[in-house]
Amino acid sequence: MSSLNLDDFTDLIERPDGGLRNAAEERRERQDLPPGALGRLDELGTWLSTAQASVPVRPVERPKVVLFAADHGVAELDVSSRQAGTAHELVRGVLDGASPVAVLARRSGVPVRVVDVGLDCEPDALPEDVVRFRVRRGSGRIDVEDALTAQEAEAAFRAGMALADEEVDSGTDLVVLGDVSVGGTTAAATLIAALCGVDASVVTGRGEVPIDDLAWMRKCAAVRDSLRRARPALGDQLKLLATAGGADFAAITGFLLQCAVRKTPVILDGVVSAACALVAQRVAFRAPDWWIAGHDSGEPAQAKALDRMAIEPLLTQGVRIGQGTGALLALPLVQAAAALSAELEPTPEPEPEEKPEPEQEPEAEQKTTREQETTPEPDGPADRGESSERDAAAGQSAAG
Repeated sequence: MSSLNLDDFTDLIERPDGGLRNAAEERRERQDLPPGALGRLDELGTWLSTAQASVPVRPVERPKVVLFAADHGVAELDVSSRQAGTAHELVRGVLDGASPVAVLARRSGVPVRVVDVGLDCEPDALPEDVVRFRVRRGSGRIDVEDALTAQEAEAAFRAGMALADEEVDSGTDLVVLGDVSVGGTTAAATLIAALCGVDASVVTGRGEVPIDDLAWMRKCAAVRDSLRRARPALGDQLKLLATAGGADFAAITGFLLQCAVRKTPVILDGVVSAACALVAQRVAFRAPDWWIAGHDSGEPAQAKALDRMAIEPLLTQGVRIGQGTGALLALPLVQAAAALSAELEPTPEPEPEEKPEPEQEPEAEQKTTREQETTPEPDGPADRGESSERDAAAGQSAAG
């Protein structure tokens, strides 16, 4: 029996501190800029402040690109522009520095980590540090069989959790997440259709290199048949990943949840990471507070998943290549938001005005005044003499 209880993530994952959000927003309001002048950069700066538990926000100094690699058996149905079982060639391009994500990462000084959890190639075809988390070779054809066994799904999920811990412990302060796969968009469309309750045609896209109409119809049929098998597993997210996902999907889901546990922000890339994020949201509803979407890949399934999670992509550049490329393009935007939030000094708060105290008379004068008000005037001698003369005159008048 499995010792992995996904319900634990509900208690382990906390929302970013709402008090810090208020403090970050108040700090922004005191900066000498009109509200909304920086657009979404304001929102990004606040998001980073709450994720880092820091006001002002700290700069993003140690980002890391993490790519999960696997092959999917459903690619045998010719639903992709790439031949089934060739994802290892894409991995080799990343490792050799020849892929778009490798070029951008090199230009930005961001390290790239590739993790093989299910490539369909011999293990010795790739470096040891790439293949050490491999769960199996390839995955089952999800339209007719499960992608993984229950044990393999748990192993992949735990591998993702372990990778998240490794990255956080090594000092990574933000993850750019992506995948390297062939057939992955078909599995992603299936998971998103199942979780959103929509038909296959609503979520089926045309992939990295757009497939023709005939291939799209085959892909749509594959999603429809896979969806029929996935729906009964909706109550158990690990079983759902085993049924209609793959080793990379299970690993990415575990990775995302553990990053949220460790309070580490993540930039999502394309439809595969969006599908895994949607599964992870089903596990722990607070988890999406720790993620943002780097870009809109144009895949309808990604749009559906992000809408369900209320996450708006940062960029719309039409980048379909995957491999974390679109998410990495968004990294400078996040770093710019951090710099602006931290380095634009707020105007100082006005000091409260002091009420003037009433002027006080000197103590000697106050004492004299009080004595005059409280002491009656005695009759003086002159007054007593005048009174006697009046009395005598009155007596003489009466005698006459």
